[in-house]
Amino acid sequence: MKPALHAVPNLVREVPAYVPSGNECTLFEHAWRHRLPVLLKGPTGCGKTRFVAHMAARLELPLHTVACHDDLTAADLTGRYLLKGGDTVWTDGPLTCAVREGGICYLDEVVEARKDVAVVLHPLTDDRRILPLERTGEELAAPPGFMLVVSYNPGYQSLLKALKPSTRQRFVAIEFDFLPPEQEIAVVSAESELPPDRVRPLVQLAGRFRALKGHDLEEGVSTRLIVYCATLVAAGVSVADAVLAGMIEPLTDDVDVKAALVEVARAVIG
Repeated sequence: MKPALHAVPNLVREVPAYVPSGNECTLFEHAWRHRLPVLLKGPTGCGKTRFVAHMAARLELPLHTVACHDDLTAADLTGRYLLKGGDTVWTDGPLTCAVREGGICYLDEVVEARKDVAVVLHPLTDDRRILPLERTGEELAAPPGFMLVVSYNPGYQSLLKALKPSTRQRFVAIEFDFLPPEQEIAVVSAESELPPDRVRPLVQLAGRFRALKGHDLEEGVSTRLIVYCATLVAAGVSVADAVLAGMIEPLTDDVDVKAALVEVARAVIG
């Protein structure tokens, strides 16, 4: 029997650091007050998950996070009957828990989940705000304290993995991108404890690599990877080794592309 999926709500009240790039915080708060579902879209590692954690703590809401994947089904989110001590007991999934208890249910990279997940989400994303549980015969009405948030990376969409227009149009959508260089330098410096003047060339290099997206690279360098790289440098690793391990190797397995990226790195950081 397939094990139940658990997403333990994060109840920590310390607000995670987040640097706004626009009016996304205000939009999110308005969506929360008016019980509107939210769709976050943007490249990998640009801060979508951190943003949700920041807003959940700021609004003092429980946060149920689910990392979606190819095998994630609607039953994983809603729940299933499991054997416990010889008895068959219904066990709520993370989405059902969030609907019953309130808080934010965040589905990260929702397009990775199976198609039946969208069917389950639809009744929660219109004026009904309900979650039908066919296996138990229940129809749960979402409380005022419930909010559904999903995210995806448009750059990874394909004909097989795309968010249908009928689903997208059920959400308020907020687009994310990487921060402007000066803001990104400040964020990376704060996260890695590497001085801004030493972070600057790493951010400049990331900008050069991002310009190659769609050509030699499928995806650009995320802010997360720059933080990893800067953390290694702050720990005493040479810049060249840190760039190789923190930026170049995670981006590609192609030997020729890696060699080209190493040359770009040498030109930028010496």
